Amino acid sequence: MKTQTRSRLYAIDNLRILLTALVVAHHAAITYGNIPLWYYVEPAKDPSGIALDMLVVTDQAFFMGFFFLLSGLFTPGSYDRKGARVFVRDRLVRLGIPLLVYLLLLRPLAGIGGVLGRGDMPFWEYYLRSWDPGPMWFVEVLIVLALAYAGWRALRPPLDQRPTVLSGRAIALFVVGLAAATFLWRLVVPTTSYWPIVGLPTPYFLPQYVAMFVVGCVAFRRGWFESLPARAAARGFIVAGVATPVLLVPALLTTGTLSVALMAAWESAFAVGMIIGFTVWFRERHATQGPRGRFLAEHAFTVYIIHPLVLVGLGWALSWLETIAIVKFAVMLLLALPLCWWVAYLVRSLPGAKRVL
Repeated sequence: MKTQTRSRLYAIDNLRILLTALVVAHHAAITYGNIPLWYYVEPAKDPSGIALDMLVVTDQAFFMGFFFLLSGLFTPGSYDRKGARVFVRDRLVRLGIPLLVYLLLLRPLAGIGGVLGRGDMPFWEYYLRSWDPGPMWFVEVLIVLALAYAGWRALRPPLDQRPTVLSGRAIALFVVGLAAATFLWRLVVPTTSYWPIVGLPTPYFLPQYVAMFVVGCVAFRRGWFESLPARAAARGFIVAGVATPVLLVPALLTTGTLSVALMAAWESAFAVGMIIGFTVWFRERHATQGPRGRFLAEHAFTVYIIHPLVLVGLGWALSWLETIAIVKFAVMLLLALPLCWWVAYLVRSLPGAKRVL
């Protein structure tokens, strides 16, 4: 049992490394693509920018939902071990302090180049008026979900921890339900909506985020991580691959309500397929960890926090390079990944940092 638990933890740690690297790649692609929603951007001037946009769209369909699912997977066990008071205090410390540090210190540093370049306001005014948490919106939402879980546990005892097998029919029903909830939600919160007060860049994905967190919590009790068969990896990837031409392409070629419905269906099927595929694949193929993997896993959360500064700095440093968008993206990514982990190591070496990070 202990060996099985360690293997599960190693597999999930390795998944977190992959997803963190994908976050870095995602924002590097935004830097040089045609979706100018980042601190530093150089909009593409050639067709290769479309490939970067497609990377952003496919990433967005599943990777943050995956983060929420993994967070949910660890939530019940943490609550069981610590109890309500310590659990809430731990979540507020380990999530709240990084959020405040980002808002107070890292946010203005990430955006200073843009505001100084525009010259339309002094820096002190920018600092006081812009409180967007940037990528730390994930932590913001996760705090809310953790507190909601603690409130739910205060009202009722935990579910029995008995392993069950997750059937294909149950997965299909979940995909349909998630697609329907996403579609209905987007009639009120359309795609490209932005919530400025809390700085949530993708509120139209909230049904997926909440659903995946809940699935993670239930999966911990039901043992779904262990019970999914090895063949589920290939099946998950196949579903994601088939859903793309069948649902995404028509969604991009249509408009109005039909396009919204098709996009919600594609995102739901693609997300579930990719999450199942990667989860089982890592469980079967990447459930061990050496010193290098341990280093990468220990610093992954810090990389998530500091990567905007690294990417913005590299953006300015590479501004002289004249080449097509996808090449510039590749150069940035090759430099950014090792640099992010190196900076994360320096940050976690600060006195007291490891208690939070």
